[in-house]
Amino acid sequence: MRIRHHRLAVGIACALAACAPGAVPLASAQDAAPAPASSSVHATELGKITVTAQSRSQEVQDVPIAMDIVTSRQLGVIAATDLSQTNLFVPGLVVDGSDPTQPTYRLRGIETNDFGIGTDSAVGVYVNGVYQTRSGGALMALNDVARIEVLKGPQGTLFGRNTAAGAISIVTNEPTDKFEGNARVRYGEYGRRYGDALLNVPVNQDLAVRLSVLDNQSDGYLKDAVTGRHYGKDDEWGARAVARWQVTPATTVHLSWDHDRLKQPSRMDVGLIPLSSTDLYQRAPFPADPATYYNPIHAPFFNDSDGGRERRQYNGWTLTLDHSFDWGGFTSTTNYAAYNISHVEDGDGTNHITTHLDTGVISDGRTLYQEFKFNGSNERVDWVSGASFYMEHASQTSLATVNTDTYDTLAINSGLGANFTPDGTLFHYFDSLLQAFNLPYRLLGDSWTETINNNGRFNSYAVYGDAIWHVTDKFNITTGLRYTHDRKYFDWYTPVRYAPQLDATIAQLQAAGILALAPALTGGKLSEQALLAILTQNQIFPNAVGQLVSKDNRWSDMSPRLVADYHFTPNLMGYASLAKGYKAGGYNGTEPGSQFAPEKVWNAEVGVKSTFPEQHLLLDASVYHYRYTNKQTLVVVPSTSGLGVPTYQVSNTSQDATGLDLQVQWQPLDDLQFGFNGSYIDSKYSTASIPAGLDSAGNALYLDVSGEPVDEPKFSYSVSGAYTWHGVARGDLVFHASYGYRGRMRCNDASVYQGKCALPTNFDLGAAQQRTDLRIDWNAGDGHWGLGAYVNNLFDQRYVSGLGTISQSVLGTPYAYVTAPRMWGVEARYKF
Repeated sequence: MRIRHHRLAVGIACALAACAPGAVPLASAQDAAPAPASSSVHATELGKITVTAQSRSQEVQDVPIAMDIVTSRQLGVIAATDLSQTNLFVPGLVVDGSDPTQPTYRLRGIETNDFGIGTDSAVGVYVNGVYQTRSGGALMALNDVARIEVLKGPQGTLFGRNTAAGAISIVTNEPTDKFEGNARVRYGEYGRRYGDALLNVPVNQDLAVRLSVLDNQSDGYLKDAVTGRHYGKDDEWGARAVARWQVTPATTVHLSWDHDRLKQPSRMDVGLIPLSSTDLYQRAPFPADPATYYNPIHAPFFNDSDGGRERRQYNGWTLTLDHSFDWGGFTSTTNYAAYNISHVEDGDGTNHITTHLDTGVISDGRTLYQEFKFNGSNERVDWVSGASFYMEHASQTSLATVNTDTYDTLAINSGLGANFTPDGTLFHYFDSLLQAFNLPYRLLGDSWTETINNNGRFNSYAVYGDAIWHVTDKFNITTGLRYTHDRKYFDWYTPVRYAPQLDATIAQLQAAGILALAPALTGGKLSEQALLAILTQNQIFPNAVGQLVSKDNRWSDMSPRLVADYHFTPNLMGYASLAKGYKAGGYNGTEPGSQFAPEKVWNAEVGVKSTFPEQHLLLDASVYHYRYTNKQTLVVVPSTSGLGVPTYQVSNTSQDATGLDLQVQWQPLDDLQFGFNGSYIDSKYSTASIPAGLDSAGNALYLDVSGEPVDEPKFSYSVSGAYTWHGVARGDLVFHASYGYRGRMRCNDASVYQGKCALPTNFDLGAAQQRTDLRIDWNAGDGHWGLGAYVNNLFDQRYVSGLGTISQSVLGTPYAYVTAPRMWGVEARYKF
């Protein structure tokens, strides 16, 4: 560990020998790339960024909410193309984009790790105030973004349901009255090819149009050891068009269209078990021995997924009408979006025939959102109120594909096959007998697919009000309340497994009278009908086959907030708040009939926001404590029937946390900036009983981890810096450095079952993570041209971010997810 920190210190010292660390400079959010710091931009001006976190336009230092602001400049410095690439630079926030069609969000230690249309994230993602489904637009490419507001803590009153942990509000640029445009291209390691362009056209004094496009391509950084196919590739194209019409001096209409198309290979599941590269019929040792695991960062990679892919098509239309009255304003927001996704991946991390497993989710849906909002202000109160309606109709198919050789591996490892045949197999045993008698039938190598189909119809209604009462010139009290009513219909239908080639063979064997010999061939252990049942019944999704199971639930919630803030001086504000968050109940799409109740959180917080103009210093800090109840945790649990194929089950837990957030921005010189953003959290389960396998009698085991830590690290922080050197080739040279740190994951007795922590292995799961980015930019004096070069993850520090355990307990084939390697790139920019 000492060596790693030494390398970090040396790297930053070398990078900043001519420049000191500091905050990324923030100027016009609409510029296409990083620009130099100047004497007119001081750290204290960071507090003058206008945000809409409270459904009002306010300066960030006047908002009594713990929040991080990520501007377009900061995104450009780290060459981020989506939210997941801000990891380690926004302490407390983790966005897992390894599956971009089903991303997960974690904020202040709260995460929803379920997947599919039946559940929602506890961190709400909003684009221009419109909620984005996790399967739809929650992790699209960042296109013409002005800023990202990360609001920490429950935002139930202001944003509504599914913001129990917080909200991420993405705000895009709108048309202006200036004819302008810009373009940017990047070329980098691993075949990186990225380009974006923008054109803003004022058609006349009342109408302006803004069009932006982007194309993000790369060749990937990981190759299949056998086929040579590339993984970790990027292939995404996006477009945004928005028109602004000034109908009257008091009325403005915005109409926008967002499009995103993703088409990439499947997620990289790196197998951990050393197996023969030539004998593809070798079975993995069972149970798996962690002491023999590969280090997945250096392991050979294999992927034999049939049709493995990550694909998404998204189209969204938003119509916004703003009208000003003498007493205030009215806003109507209407959004319609349609999406389809297709996610299929290798579920075993090997290319062996005897352990072949593909898993996937294919879904499509459409959403409709309507909000009416009123607002006004006078010398005594600043208020906002409104009503909203949200509707989503979605369908989903969860699938798992194996073959008859995999079926035999399941039979051997579960012990079921030993009850019927000498070698413990089913298909291999009968296939070998057919070969011994030279019969023209084969039972091995046939594909076997099982699916569960879901349909969901979700409606949500809400009314809310929020008022900032100006008690005195210095003292404000904010009161807010939102009432939400959710109705969700969800169904499951599990068809009979799909194996056409196998069924054709079984029909031939039955017609020839061979299956009637089953009692003789198995010593009376299997009748013909019993053998047929084993060969044709579902084993992966065995429950409620051929039945339609449905649930229709209603939930209601009242989410209040109470905030007091006091301005001790024009540059110092203190605040205290109490707020409630709410996440709607939902369903586990792979467990027919399952449901879980809403999640709720109460959060108490005190904080301070301050600037020191003479010292060019900004300092914000907050301390909080929350209690989160009925949190849903998805755990892989072995089945109690059939071949023991595991299933996903949801367990309910509650947790408490106490934490601290701290932000510091300092600009000691006009051209030198420092920045620090840190987070501390101590999160523990208050009550938790988590499934942890089966006992010797086949009964479910549960671990009581009450009082034990949740897996959130205690510490995370980021340091950033910028220095500008003027007069270089008739322009300015800007040096940037960014460093992010996320502490070691805290384990509990159940962590190993969640793929968070591991038994002793050849790698460190849950290790502290570090990342150092460097960048140098040259900007022409006329502001039209710019060039840049950057390196992300300078020291090539890679980590195992999690384990896949779905196949471990039955096939003996665990796999892991690893973070990306170091990447460099160069950039050219032009704007007019």
